[in-house]
Amino acid sequence: MESKTIVVGYDGSEPAALAVRWAAREASRRKVPLHLVHCTLWPLLTKNLGPVPGIKDSGLQHAAEKTLQEGAAHARQSAPDVEVRTSLLSGSPNVNLPRLSAGQDMLVLGSRGLGGFMGLLIGSVSLEMAATASCPVAVIKPGEDPDGPVVVAVEDPESSAALEDACTAAASSGARLVIIHVRTVPAGYRLVRDPVDPGAAAEALLDSAVAKAQELAPGLMVEQQLLTDTSVPRAILHAAQGARLTVVGTKGHGLIKGSIGSTAHAVLHHAKGPVLVSRRPPATKAAHES
Repeated sequence: MESKTIVVGYDGSEPAALAVRWAAREASRRKVPLHLVHCTLWPLLTKNLGPVPGIKDSGLQHAAEKTLQEGAAHARQSAPDVEVRTSLLSGSPNVNLPRLSAGQDMLVLGSRGLGGFMGLLIGSVSLEMAATASCPVAVIKPGEDPDGPVVVAVEDPESSAALEDACTAAASSGARLVIIHVRTVPAGYRLVRDPVDPGAAAEALLDSAVAKAQELAPGLMVEQQLLTDTSVPRAILHAAQGARLTVVGTKGHGLIKGSIGSTAHAVLHHAKGPVLVSRRPPATKAAHES
């Protein structure tokens, strides 16, 4: 049976180079191959891909091949021991990347975007893949603390995919795992009437998550934090300051482009450092629930 891979998209940009370097190190830690993919639209637009007469190393095909080689060089420089597979594909990354990454360990992408609009800094491809891919999707942003913990947010007992992905990431890197749960209260809330539950259900959820993490990764250093805030994303982002990786689940099902759930959406846009959005194909999810 062919081993699973970490798939990473590369387009020649600096954000994509950052993603390739991160993906290569992650592949090295997990001892899996890295599949580096470059997608070019030029074959769909023109047949004139060859070199310009009299000009060495020219032409659109050569430029695409050079971009792919450049990405592979970034990967090998960051993790010389990793097996690097490369694919040069015609067509949109929105079409090719979900197909190649389906059922794989992870799809890794750079954070692209011009900013300046409500502080949103994630490019459309990264956002769409986080909403539609059939495997966990890591969006790599500057700000990673290599010595920081892996932080995972659990919202309910159905957060098992995010917890599993966080355990894998923490165990492979030797990092500690911080499991957080956020209790929300309305703005201006006061415990004047019916102060019934001081957090017993939330504490039970965290205790269960910690026990599950220790079962999944024996020997893993695990901490838990029960937070209270009027905004779940704000609490997660605050807790994730100094993290090496922030892991969130998603309740989006890809029916609407960019639908990953409001919490994952906000964290993906505003986190300082890599974010892993835990995704599973529908069939796998159904199998877990049966």
